[in-house]
Amino acid sequence: MLGSLLALKPRDVPVRVALRNAVGVVAPLAIGYWSGHVDIGLAVATGALNTMFTDQPGPYRLRAQWMLMAALSAGLSALLGILVGEHSLVFVVAVLIFAFVGGMMVALGPMAARVGLTSMIVMMVTADMRLAPANAPGVAALISAGGLLQMLLAVAAWPLHRYRPERFALADLLQQLADTARSRPDAALRPPVSQAALEALVMLHGEHRARGAAMQSFRVVAEICERVRMDLLALSDLHARLEDAAARRCIEAVLDDAGRSLDVLSESVRSGQLESPQASVEAIEADVRSLGAAIAATSRRSDARLLRIARTRADSLTGQLRALLRNARLASSRGEIQAQLSEVRLPRALRSDAPLATLRANLDGTSVAFRHAVRCALCVGFAAACERALTIPHGIWIPMTAAIVLKPDFGGTLRFGVLRTAGTFAGLLLTTVIAHYAMQGAALRLLLMGVLCMAFRLLATVNYAVGVAMLTGMLVLLLSFTGIAPADAVHARLVATLLGSALALAAYALWPTWEGRRVGANLGRLIDAYRNHLAAVCSGSIAPLVDSRATARRARTNAQASLERLRAEPMRRASTSELKKAESILANASRLIRATVMLEALARDGAQLPGGEQMAAFARQADAILGGIAEALAGDRAAELPLLRPTERRLHAVLLPLVDREDPIATAMDDACDRIADSVDTLAYLLRPADRDAPATAAAAVAG
Repeated sequence: MLGSLLALKPRDVPVRVALRNAVGVVAPLAIGYWSGHVDIGLAVATGALNTMFTDQPGPYRLRAQWMLMAALSAGLSALLGILVGEHSLVFVVAVLIFAFVGGMMVALGPMAARVGLTSMIVMMVTADMRLAPANAPGVAALISAGGLLQMLLAVAAWPLHRYRPERFALADLLQQLADTARSRPDAALRPPVSQAALEALVMLHGEHRARGAAMQSFRVVAEICERVRMDLLALSDLHARLEDAAARRCIEAVLDDAGRSLDVLSESVRSGQLESPQASVEAIEADVRSLGAAIAATSRRSDARLLRIARTRADSLTGQLRALLRNARLASSRGEIQAQLSEVRLPRALRSDAPLATLRANLDGTSVAFRHAVRCALCVGFAAACERALTIPHGIWIPMTAAIVLKPDFGGTLRFGVLRTAGTFAGLLLTTVIAHYAMQGAALRLLLMGVLCMAFRLLATVNYAVGVAMLTGMLVLLLSFTGIAPADAVHARLVATLLGSALALAAYALWPTWEGRRVGANLGRLIDAYRNHLAAVCSGSIAPLVDSRATARRARTNAQASLERLRAEPMRRASTSELKKAESILANASRLIRATVMLEALARDGAQLPGGEQMAAFARQADAILGGIAEALAGDRAAELPLLRPTERRLHAVLLPLVDREDPIATAMDDACDRIADSVDTLAYLLRPADRDAPATAAAAVAG
C-alpha cells in the first residue's frame, strides 16, 4: 500500500497538450482582467479548467465529442447550481442526484466518470456562489464557452494533421514491439503490447475513426504488427528454453536486429517521413542463416528441434518487417492484406454498448458501479447538508473533496485520500512562497498560474500528490482575482481536504466492496476468453481470431486491474491466500496464451495443422477442461478436473514420425501442444480441493 502511494507512473500527457490546456485556462482570465471584466474571464476560465481533463489521446472526432459533452454538461450543471443555490434543501437533493448519477457513470468508462465528477463539482461551486437566478443563463453560457474554447484548441490541428492520432498510435505500437524484441519478456508475465494493440485497433476501426485512403495503409501496418508480435513472442520463448549458449546468441541477434528495424519504423511513422531500415532487415537475413549453421552444430536434440522452429519464425519475422517497410508510406501498395482489411469492423468485445442499457444493467445491488453510486450519494450529500447547516466558510470544498476522493475500490479511495492530503500540505509551502513573492502584479500571477496549470496537467497522473500541490497553488492564484486572500484560501482548503478525505474513507469503511469477492469472476472470464481464442486457433479459421484476441486482451486487462485492486486492500489471512492463488492462476494463464501464439502463427502462415482426428480430440478436451476451470473460478469453488496430458501424448504419437523427418509445422505444433497441456493441467491442479492428497497428479500437472 505504501509503495502504491509513493509510486511514480510514466507521464502520459504530452507537453503540447498541457501547454494548450494552460493557454485555454489563462488566456480568458487575462483578457477579462485587462478588459475590466474579471468575472467573465473567471467564468470562462472555470469552464476551460473543467473541460481540459477530457482532452485525451484519440481520434479527433472522438476527442471533439467528449469535450463538447463535457462543456455542455458543465454549462447545464452551472445553470442548475445557480438556480438551486439559494435553497439549501433543494441544493442537498440536487447533490444527492448528481452524486448518484456521477457514481453510476463509472459503468460507462473512465471518460464518462470524469465528466460526471466534474459536472458535479461545477454544480456545487456555482451553487455556493449564491448568484441571482437571472444571472444563471449568462454564467452557464460563459462556462460552456470556456469548455468549447478548450475543444477548439484541442482539434485545431485537425485540418493540418488529419491522421496524426492514428500515426502516433501506430508509432507507439511499433516502439513497444521494439522494446519487446530487446527485453524478451518472461512467459509468466503479462503479454506485452496488448494495450497498445487494443488502442490501435479502436483508433483504426472504431466508430469515430478517420476516413480516407491513408487509413487502409494504417490498417495494413496494424495487422502486420500483430504478426510481428507473434513471431517476437515465439522467438523470445524459444530463446528462454534453449540450453546451448551459442544457439541463444543466434536468436538474440535476430531479436536485436528486429528491435533496431522497429525503432526506425516507429520514428518514420511518427514523423511521417520514411527512413528505410533495409540494413537491419538484411542483417536479420544473415542471422537466419546463422541459425541454420547452429542447428548443424548443436549436439542436443532438444535444442536442434527448438532451433528449427526458431528458424521458421525468424523467416516469417523477416517477411513481416519487409511488409512493414513497404506499407509504412501513406500511399502504400495495395496488397492482399489490404483487400482483406478494407471491410474489417471493430471486434464485438471493443464495441461500446448502448449507454442506457449499460446503466440499467448496473442498477443492481451486486454491481460495483451501483454500490459506488449509493455510497457517493450518501457521503457527498451528507457533507453538503452539514456544510449548509454549519455555514462553514468555503465549506463547499468539503463535499467536493469527498466526491473526488471516493472511488469504487478501497485502494483507490485510500490512495486518493492520502495523496490529496499530502499534496495539500505540500501546496501550503508552495502557496506561502506565492503569497510572499507573486501577489504584487496581475501579469506575474497569470504567468505563474499558467506554469502551475501546465505542471498540474503533466504531473497529476505521474503522482497525484504532486499534482494536487500544483493545483493548490493554482487555485490560490485563481481565487486571488476574486479578492479572496491567500491565507483564507489555504486555510479553507486544508480543512476541507482533511474533512472530505476522512469522510470518504469512513464511508468506504462502513460499506466496503472488497475485491477478493470479485477477482475469481474476473479470472473466470479471462480463462473463458482464452478458451474461446484457443478454440478459434485450433479450428484453423482466421476470421474469428481478431474478435477472440480482442476479447482475451480486454479480459486480461480487467483481471490484471482486479489483482492490483486486491493488492491495495488491507491484507487479511483470507485475502493473502486469495492473492497468491490469483497470481498463480494469472501466471499460468499467461503461459497458456503464449503457447497458443505458436499455433496462431502457423494458422496465419496458411499452414494446415497435421494430426487429424487426434488434433480435434486435443482441442475438444482442452476446451472442456478450460470451460470447467472458468466455471469453478466464477463460482469461487474447487473442482475435480481431468488432465489434458494423456490426450496430448496420443497427439504426440501421431506427430512423432513427422517430427523425426524434421517437418517444421509438425515440430512447432508438437512443441506448442506440449506447452498448452502443461499450462492447462497446472491450472486444473490449482483448483483441486485443498485436502486432496494427489502428489502423483501434481507432479504430472506441473512437470509436463
